[in-house]
Amino acid sequence: MDLIQIYQCFCDRTRLRILHLLGRSPLCVCHFQDILGEPQVKISKHLAYLRSRGMVRTKKEQNWVIYSLPERRATELERNLKCLQDCVQTDAAFKRDMEKLSKLAKNCCEPRSVFRRGVNGGRTNAKTKSSVHLRS
Repeated sequence: MDLIQIYQCFCDRTRLRILHLLGRSPLCVCHFQDILGEPQVKISKHLAYLRSRGMVRTKKEQNWVIYSLPERRATELERNLKCLQDCVQTDAAFKRDMEKLSKLAKNCCEPRSVFRRGVNGGRTNAKTKSSVHLRS
């Protein structure tokens, strides 16, 4: 992955917000709709753009397609994602996104694989993975 691809993906506010959220937890389109307040068509278009450039990956779980950041990331991508996390700390929209993500993680129960890492971006161990159910 080269820097041009990364910066092409980073040059849109919606894609930045999506990448910022995925830095915390895998999500499906319906979660992005709730958090970003954008229509499904717009979210799906941006996710397809990011996916075609290797910035996100997908996993099918029952009726949902779960989006996440790639497990193995190019050094350039990893550095830019860390920079994004640092740069957005004072931006009101990104703060609201994180608040909405936290509420969603507490109240959402499906699909089960989402939020396993937690909204703080930490990994969980095998024992935690088997016992997590996010039910209201």
